[in-house]
Amino acid sequence: MATARKQQVSLIDTPYYHCISRCVRRAFLCGEDKVTGQSFEHRRGWVEEKLLALSQTFAIEVCAYAVMSNHTHIVLCVDVEQAKTWSLHEVVTRWHQLFKGTLVTQQYLRGDKLIKPLQQILAETAQVYRARLTDISWFMRILNESIAIQANKEDKCTGRFWEGRFKSQALLDEAAVIACMAYVDLNPIRAKIAETPESSNHTSIQQRIRAAKKAEQPTLLCPFVGNPRQNSPEGLAFELKDYIELVDLTGRCIREDKRGYIDNNLPSILTRLNISSENWLILTTQFRKVFHGAVGKPEALTEFCQHQHLKKRASVSVCHKLFA
Repeated sequence: MATARKQQVSLIDTPYYHCISRCVRRAFLCGEDKVTGQSFEHRRGWVEEKLLALSQTFAIEVCAYAVMSNHTHIVLCVDVEQAKTWSLHEVVTRWHQLFKGTLVTQQYLRGDKLIKPLQQILAETAQVYRARLTDISWFMRILNESIAIQANKEDKCTGRFWEGRFKSQALLDEAAVIACMAYVDLNPIRAKIAETPESSNHTSIQQRIRAAKKAEQPTLLCPFVGNPRQNSPEGLAFELKDYIELVDLTGRCIREDKRGYIDNNLPSILTRLNISSENWLILTTQFRKVFHGAVGKPEALTEFCQHQHLKKRASVSVCHKLFA
């Protein structure tokens, strides 16, 4: 039986989640239909553009993504504290970027004077909007619905475009986050549709590499802020250079004809995370295959299950083996 969505997301334990959506049709989300010869490659741009636009409206940052031929992988980070700082006006304005809102919120944004009962309704509505703007389900729902509508219109058909609701994995610690990000960024290389990270179109790693060449970081992605320290800014607690080198090095090791290895000149990021080179290759090539449910060190997994009232710790033996 599938795990209820409310038991997959626990912001007490972690703000990081790996989300996967898969297309239901033979005609693909993107790529080329080998039967008809029709290309749907342009749809990758639809997904990428909408995904990054939503991250500017929600209090949810995109850490990594890869748009594949019939599915998408996304690593998201929910920033509840950011949403708490928004004023009532900002919350309502952000929601109206997505939907029409209610008559009361429309009156408010027009500058109409509201009587006291309507002011109370407005405040309660804004609280609902604030919660939704930190909700992964709402984020993924809007993303997937918008792509489905565009695809159905282009295909001149109706019906379901996605297999079902998106799948979600909680990433409970730094090791799980960085391993999952690398797994996502290396998807096109494993699928043999790209030879290098920088040539992997419609992925976060390509965006990061392009920005890094200009000594910058992509403004629409969750930034790397360096190793943890006092008063460090919000973001991924790793060096961008280390991560790019790690993804590139791992990509070189993905070979079907022989067992991969990682060179002795391993970036320090794995040493700090206490992950062996052998386990790293398993994590970055078989992440979805070996893990079912939340991912992280056994202690973090135990706490997550306690908070979510789950009797069984799924994948605990695998987590113990690969993160030790």
